[in-house]
Amino acid sequence: MKTLRAVIIGAIIWVLGVSVFTLSFFIPVLENLEQQANLVLLIAVIPLVWLGAQQYYKKDNRTHGMWVGITFFGVAAILDALITVPFLVLPKGESHYTFFSDPGFWLIGGVFVATAIVYGHFKGTRNTQRTV
Repeated sequence: MKTLRAVIIGAIIWVLGVSVFTLSFFIPVLENLEQQANLVLLIAVIPLVWLGAQQYYKKDNRTHGMWVGITFFGVAAILDALITVPFLVLPKGESHYTFFSDPGFWLIGGVFVATAIVYGHFKGTRNTQRTV
């Protein structure tokens, strides 16, 4: 696995995801803007991770998509803990615990991993088994 490459791409996905999440508050469609932002992020994560996996697999076609997705999500979770929670969640009176125990956070994490697995299965990883 090209870890540094995956970490950089994961950070870019996080920046774009936070941007989409934040911008969704400026276009009110639903009454509950927090729920709307989470829904928009959930939808946006699919193409973001897909494009990230596409970039990752340009240089490495042997890593299983699960590891790529876990790395992308791990980077996002670390950046959330260091940046998102202190600047967006704590000022609202919530905590790291409420952020990371939210089922929506884990649903989005599952979408991260699932999207990378699907991309890796269909586009990235090649059959590297040798026939004897």
